[in-house]
Amino acid sequence: MSNTKSKEIFTLGVWKDNPVYRQILGICSALAVTNLMLNSLVMGLGLIFVTAFSELTVSLIRRFTPKHIRMMVQTLIISAYVIIVDILLKAYYPSMSEALGPYVGLIITNCIIMGRCEAFAQNNPPIYSFLDGIASGTGYTIVLLIISFFRELLGFGTVFGINILGDSWVNWSLMIMPPGAFFMLALLIWATKSLLPEKDDETSKGGAVNA
Repeated sequence: MSNTKSKEIFTLGVWKDNPVYRQILGICSALAVTNLMLNSLVMGLGLIFVTAFSELTVSLIRRFTPKHIRMMVQTLIISAYVIIVDILLKAYYPSMSEALGPYVGLIITNCIIMGRCEAFAQNNPPIYSFLDGIASGTGYTIVLLIISFFRELLGFGTVFGINILGDSWVNWSLMIMPPGAFFMLALLIWATKSLLPEKDDETSKGGAVNA
């Protein structure tokens, strides 16, 4: 395994080709669960797990999967890992499972996972596919945590439930409502578009490392 290629995969997934602010994928959950940082962290860790192991599995069986049913196979693989996450949350963290509600199950329909399985894992070796899943999931999680940091801080005066701004702080109700999520996501996308140059198609991480 090439250290250079591994570094490139992580750089693209986390920063240069981030699935949320670059590819504008997975924004439904990015808007829905970012009112609290703990919710965002748990959702992000769940997506990292599902994306990494889904890509690994898809890559392992890619040579044996008929092309005409590959999308159905990928959906089945993703749903199996989502069920594992859902069961673990309900068993060991029921309060968080209740807080996240249907959004854990909706990881199955997250465009990031299906997109990476189809664009990367279907064309690359298992180890690189696993790393790509971790990188893409990490990029998604970082965006969620950035948005939820400002929403929770301004909306509740807390960070991870710890009071930061004190009792004198007047909570911004707008920040914990859906418009606050849209506002913060728009600001983040604008900031990254201003700071980062447009990605080059030749360096996009959707391409194959080697078959």
